[in-house]
Amino acid sequence: QVQLVESGGGLVQAGGSLRLSCAASGRPFSTYAIGWFRQAPGKEREFVAAVNWPGNARYYADSVRGRFTISRDNAKNTVALQMNSLKPEDTAVYYCAARSGGVTGSYDYWGQGTQVSVSS
Repeated sequence: QVQLVESGGGLVQAGGSLRLSCAASGRPFSTYAIGWFRQAPGKEREFVAAVNWPGNARYYADSVRGRFTISRDNAKNTVALQMNSLKPEDTAVYYCAARSGGVTGSYDYWGQGTQVSVSS
């Protein structure tokens, strides 16, 4: 089992920045790929970004590439999502998730989510 807890959400104006953090406990964190997903009201959950377990490969949705950066610190069991140039359409509940192996495929463990709201 891996337990995930997100933090760092909040309300920010368009153009602003937020840094989300995902803290993990349980099984060795360094063997899991970590992804960030988001779900806006009335919409399906969508992929945002992911990082492989060594932290040397990162993947982004087209809608956030160039604005968001995912990083991980395996020594601290944390993954961060730096979000810059935020837009109102980035408003959603953001979840981190973990899966063993590569970043592609279904994720086995999920956090409770953190709300990000971007005002225009």
